Amino acid sequence: MAQAVVEEQRLLKTLRWYDGFVICLANPGFLLGSLGWSVFDLGGWGAALIWGITAAIVLPVQFIYSELAAMFPDKSGGVSIYANEGWRRYTTLIGPVATFGYWIGWSVVLSFIGLFTGYIAQAEWFPNEPYGTYAFGGAQIDEGYFSTGSVHIGLQHLIAIGLIVCVWAFNILGARVFISFNYLAGILLMFPLFCFTLLPFINGDWDSANLTYKLNDPGLAWGGLQIALVWIWIMIWSTAPEAAATFAPEYKDTVRDTRKALLSSAAFILLINTMVPIGMTGGVGEETVSAFDYVGALDQLVGASAANFFVVVICISFILSMNTATADGSRALYGISKAGLTIKQLGQLNRFHVPGTAMSLDAVLNIVFILFIGNLFGILVASNIGYVLANMFAIGAFILLRRDRPNWPRPIRLPSYWVPIAGVLFAAFAVFSVVGIGWLHIAGGGAVYGGTKERIIGFGVLAISLLLFLFRRIVQDGERPHWREETPTMPGEVPQTAPAVTAPAD
Repeated sequence: MAQAVVEEQRLLKTLRWYDGFVICLANPGFLLGSLGWSVFDLGGWGAALIWGITAAIVLPVQFIYSELAAMFPDKSGGVSIYANEGWRRYTTLIGPVATFGYWIGWSVVLSFIGLFTGYIAQAEWFPNEPYGTYAFGGAQIDEGYFSTGSVHIGLQHLIAIGLIVCVWAFNILGARVFISFNYLAGILLMFPLFCFTLLPFINGDWDSANLTYKLNDPGLAWGGLQIALVWIWIMIWSTAPEAAATFAPEYKDTVRDTRKALLSSAAFILLINTMVPIGMTGGVGEETVSAFDYVGALDQLVGASAANFFVVVICISFILSMNTATADGSRALYGISKAGLTIKQLGQLNRFHVPGTAMSLDAVLNIVFILFIGNLFGILVASNIGYVLANMFAIGAFILLRRDRPNWPRPIRLPSYWVPIAGVLFAAFAVFSVVGIGWLHIAGGGAVYGGTKERIIGFGVLAISLLLFLFRRIVQDGERPHWREETPTMPGEVPQTAPAVTAPAD
């Protein structure tokens, strides 16, 4: 008797390494979205130093991720999936915590950068319209078109919601559509990056007197080390180009393309993270940068007549960041669902072979953030709790997998001295997390950008991940709870001592 076979939908292999590089051009937008607060806290020289140190720390981590990506070429979800593979032999709880922590770190980008883009567009073209509850670089404003109870909605909020819907539409139609937009936005991004890095030196605007160094302030705890560690913890989110690994199954040559995308992006970010704080702050002054007055900065650097064009370009570059966040975050949710770490519904692809359900969840969640949460930088910092932990667990997974799966095929195999290097990086990320979570409220020159409410949200997301994990295993998969899993030593191997699965009754 003939049987019909339904082929499972899969992510399409259409990308090359330079597509991954373009995806990671989102990171300069993240830098600009946080630069003002870092300059306010650390001074221009201090911000450049810490942004550069953070990029230098993140660079060797990408070598580690290249080996992990080559070990699991068919697994979508990136570093959080690698963390689960390394740790599930010891505990199944690391996987859902790492994956949801990683996802929320990317998801919040939509509301945060969307609101920032709305603020810049409003400042340039609609300055007389109400800004609403929260204005970047300014005081609290409680005027808007209407109120949701906790947030006064101004024009920047409406622009942000519109951008989230547009970015959702870009991504829901397939990877090639979103990549094509990123190419256009990436090319345009080079114009403001040139203005903020090299132009101040060329036109004579740059002056070292515009930069200060606040890390030697005698009033800072631990001689300035505490606030430096807090900012490294915050900056890891803006600096790490690990998103290139999330798309590993979609590269035509998974091994080579993933490695080239990771390393080229990390090198570029190291350059940009160092040059933008020095060039921009030296050219327009710390007060302008601290106020996020990029419109005023462009007026100074290129003149008011050209500023309109450059504001458009900056806004497009921020949309690029939102575009990447949607694509990366949705694939993280898709990957963890396929790995059995959260509800099955998030593991579905639409007819364009992209995780449409996960993308829609991202969009709705961020619109809720915009409507009901005023201080999105605080939420962004709180989401960093899970994001940095996810990276820490992924680095630790590299060490565990070297010990537990020594014979597993490694098309990219780093020399053995990378194991102690990974140990040092794991310990460093642990220190950053402890200091960052413990003292994140000092960020922003003493302003409370991450108090008790934000910590509750950050850890609450991780708690929800465990509840969804248990729901998936117990209700949807019909398994008994188990806190560790035997893992295969080679691809395709089924562990003999794997936990028994009880099938649900018909």
